[in-house]
Amino acid sequence: MLKLLDFWATWCGPCKFMEPIVEELEKELTGKVEVEKINVDENPDMAAKYGVMSIPTYVVLKDDKEVERIIGATSKDNLAKAISKHA
Repeated sequence: MLKLLDFWATWCGPCKFMEPIVEELEKELTGKVEVEKINVDENPDMAAKYGVMSIPTYVVLKDDKEVERIIGATSKDNLAKAISKHA
């Protein structure tokens, strides 16, 4: 099972822009990809564990190993491709 880690914060403009895109993908990929939303202000340890320096950051995990990373706002298509190439 693939997992998408979505590192975000409430004060982050690009994160707010990406929120509906991530939610759409989450619905479309139900059963194929688990999406975990991680608020960096509430979970600084997780952000540190994955070396997240700027947000939004999207980390694709396959078998709990990082296989892809996108930093910053991106298109739905780009995010979907980053996930699907590891499915």
